[in-house]
Amino acid sequence: MAGYKRPESVLVVVHDPDGGFLLLKRSDIDDFWQSVTGSLHWGESAAHAAVRELQEETGIVGPNLRDWCHSVTFRILDEFRPRYAPETEHNLEHMFSIEVDRNQPVRLDPNEHADYAWKPVSEAKELVWSWSNRDAIAAVAKKYRWL
Repeated sequence: MAGYKRPESVLVVVHDPDGGFLLLKRSDIDDFWQSVTGSLHWGESAAHAAVRELQEETGIVGPNLRDWCHSVTFRILDEFRPRYAPETEHNLEHMFSIEVDRNQPVRLDPNEHADYAWKPVSEAKELVWSWSNRDAIAAVAKKYRWL
């Protein structure tokens, strides 16, 4: 649908080898922390969108993302609804993750994010706003036995 965002997105959980999670603070909403996220472009695959969003939002080039083959559906926040077709109320989110060296530089897009922080799993889960982000962080932490 030309002019509207596609109601399908990716969530990329970025972590280091020791259980630290990279979180980004949105620049348009106070105290809104999240992992890398972004909508798929029309005609784009989730895997391609995950690589693209990771690079756009952090400057990290990550061809070795792990596709968790897991998706969730959630209600789109009212403040974001005008970006979607009028009848669109829900978004389908695909989960990915990537392990990176914490010392790798992070380059934020100031139009999207005002700050970033590396947090241990317990703090990361408390700081992120969305339930799907909390669940994704928990899933990564369980896989690596940090939880």
